[in-house]
Amino acid sequence: MSVATAPTRATRAPLLSVRDLHVTYRTSSGAVPAVRGVDLELEPGETLGLAGESGCGKSSLAGALLRLLPKGTDVSGQVRLDGEDVLAMRPGRLRAVRWTEMAVVFQGALHTLNPVQRVGGQIAEAIELHSPGTRSSTVNARVGELLELVGLPARRARDYPHQLSGGQRQRVLIGLALACEPRLLIADEPTTALDVMVQAQVLRLLEGLQGELGLAVLFITHDLSTLAAVCRRLAVMYAGRIVEEGPVGEVFDAPAHPYTRALAAAFPVIGDPAFRMHPSGVSGDPPDPRELPTGCPFHPRCPVALDPCATIDVELWPAGPARRAACVHVAGAEVRV
Repeated sequence: MSVATAPTRATRAPLLSVRDLHVTYRTSSGAVPAVRGVDLELEPGETLGLAGESGCGKSSLAGALLRLLPKGTDVSGQVRLDGEDVLAMRPGRLRAVRWTEMAVVFQGALHTLNPVQRVGGQIAEAIELHSPGTRSSTVNARVGELLELVGLPARRARDYPHQLSGGQRQRVLIGLALACEPRLLIADEPTTALDVMVQAQVLRLLEGLQGELGLAVLFITHDLSTLAAVCRRLAVMYAGRIVEEGPVGEVFDAPAHPYTRALAAAFPVIGDPAFRMHPSGVSGDPPDPRELPTGCPFHPRCPVALDPCATIDVELWPAGPARRAACVHVAGAEVRV
């Protein structure tokens, strides 16, 4: 699949700039660091993929961007949307920015949509909230336009969520997110609960909408093969940090970090008998955020770990043109000593 051409970085300021973002949950058993010093940039019209296993901090990062995390969660750093810090916004300004500047498509449509309200009414509510005083006929017309934009007949506005299939509900969520014409769409695992055929339909829909509307998209999933199809750049997350980033084709085809390599190898190659007989992947589980290992957090699971990996404070080192990886194997001999 092709993606919309992103503006040149040298001539345009980023639409979204995340700097040193930290997210820590406060629980009865202590602090749980979910995001630990993440930096990201997203240009207008660009699609950035964010990959990683469940529990690595992807959804916590997405929630922090729109300040949707539970009360009492500690969030620090900067989240600049077109130069304005979202984390410093007053409540009124934040409400105005949600949906109109930045919107989110959640993973579970059946759990996100209100089961006792018609889907058209839920979309209309978002429009009326951000455009008070708009005539009901205008709102209803806009709801119909949005449903048709995402490939559903306008008459489905009268349906309840349980009357729609999984793919149709996901389309409604996308239409809801686009209700107020945002410039940035956060797609948090939008295809995980769907079958393969419906996944492809939703991906084609997002791709078409990006080209038609000029959207910037932060696409979050554990599936590297999906990101390889729809994204220009890729960032891989592990234990709350970015461990590799770069052009999606290069990162997917020749990973510089062992964790990225394991993620890419975990997806089967159809028709490959070698994979069928010896499926690949990574053993073990991600670390408990409350008990992170010293040094590189991946080293207890890493098949190519060296002695320094248990003690060196890894960072994102250059791994090629426009690429970085948090691995001592790309850092240089002086770091590995």
